[in-house]
Amino acid sequence: QVQLVESGGGLVQTGDSLRLSCAASGRTISRHAMGWFRRGPEKEREFVASIGWRGLTTDYADSVKGRFTISRDNAKNTVYLQMNSLKPEDTAVYFCAASFQEFTYTLLSKPVGSWGQGTQVTVSS
Repeated sequence: QVQLVESGGGLVQTGDSLRLSCAASGRTISRHAMGWFRRGPEKEREFVASIGWRGLTTDYADSVKGRFTISRDNAKNTVYLQMNSLKPEDTAVYFCAASFQEFTYTLLSKPVGSWGQGTQVTVSS
């Protein structure tokens, strides 16, 4: 099983940007779709974005389209989430995830094989 460690969270103001990183270890993630989920205060965990194993396909939640960008660097075994124009409603713990199956193109409605421990993002108004 791959181990995932997120970093880059923090406290920012409305309109600011943050870039989250997810470093994988244990085995390569190059054959897996990768994604980001989040759980806001008193909310269920929700899908944010995913990127296919080849890096050619991406999916985003409607709430983050046009503001967030997911990318991957398979040579570094790392996935990123660039978050721009942050809003207070983006406040959440953000989790990195790897697909259960190999050669997958999305994590949207697909089983997750590995989760990170999460990183807190807080956006003040």
